[in-house]
Amino acid sequence: MLTGPELLAKVKELSDASKSELVRECGYVSTKKDGGDRLNFTAFYEALLEAKGVSLGEPGQGRGKGGRKLSYETKVQFNGNLLVGKAYTAQLGLQPGDEFEIKLGRKQIKLVPIGAADEDEVGAAAA
Repeated sequence: MLTGPELLAKVKELSDASKSELVRECGYVSTKKDGGDRLNFTAFYEALLEAKGVSLGEPGQGRGKGGRKLSYETKVQFNGNLLVGKAYTAQLGLQPGDEFEIKLGRKQIKLVPIGAADEDEVGAAAA
């Protein structure tokens, strides 16, 4: 897949080509399960915008499934559980099996990785 100046040069070179042909010639093609080709228009247009200097931010940064923007809010479910979704744990690089200490404060819950120093404790030790 072409990116940056190479992508811009190829797009200029193929200015008379159809959109599908342009996406294919720039390498934004993947293979479907049935063996057919899938043209990745979204990835192509995102790379084109990046090449033209339009930053879309970090890939996946602040985005959940389907590209929805994360709200950074949750609510207690009917069964009393609090759910922190995969998009949030992925953003932090958490893996299955990572362990946390639950710290309860006044109307707040903190999750501190086991073995890591709590920010409040670090700040108190420095004072």
